[in-house]
Amino acid sequence: MAIYALADTHLSFGTNKPMDSFPGWNDYVGRIEKNWNNLITEKDTVVIAGDISWAMNFDELKADFEFINSLKGEKIILKGNHDYWWNTLTKMNAFIDENGFNTLKLLFNNSYEADGVSICGSRGWSFDSEEAHDEKILQREVNRIKLSIDSAKCDEKIVFLHYPPVTTSSCCEEILNVLKENGIKKCYYGHLHGDATKYAINENVEGIDFELISCDKLKFTPKLIKR
Repeated sequence: MAIYALADTHLSFGTNKPMDSFPGWNDYVGRIEKNWNNLITEKDTVVIAGDISWAMNFDELKADFEFINSLKGEKIILKGNHDYWWNTLTKMNAFIDENGFNTLKLLFNNSYEADGVSICGSRGWSFDSEEAHDEKILQREVNRIKLSIDSAKCDEKIVFLHYPPVTTSSCCEEILNVLKENGIKKCYYGHLHGDATKYAINENVEGIDFELISCDKLKFTPKLIKR
């Protein structure tokens, strides 16, 4: 058993929004599939940290989930800023069950145990807005991260977020404080692509190891988190 992770698969089997036109993203779906299945075994767990699909609803999402479900291993998925198909947990679990997507689990106000660690997380939120609406969303995300961590059963907890809680120029203090208060030592995140990866933090900040796991940064290969 091992734990792997990546973020920002941006699948679009059910929509017409492929990422191939962006620099470095040529044949990204084929590369994900090849690298994934060459590396992952059926006993492994892969966390996909948001921006999973460009779908707007379940009908558009179905083909993307079929692709993910066909890949090796168990998958734990969380929400990204472009996952517009995201719905209530009840409706999403019903969609998963009805379509037999038996390798997919949702990380949403909860946690999962894999290889002796608790996998926790949520979408997080952008740290560069002062709008009141964004403050409400941020507080909701802080609460979701707390709920996820509080539900964890293992002593070792790894947190996965979509938005980076820290960059080279900014810090979301509210989320960073939650991580510190709960003794989190490792946090992985996505969202940053292309030129924006220069703002990524891939080092220890205040006792926490942060690392960017967006697909293009990882050359479309899941990153080993724990073996």
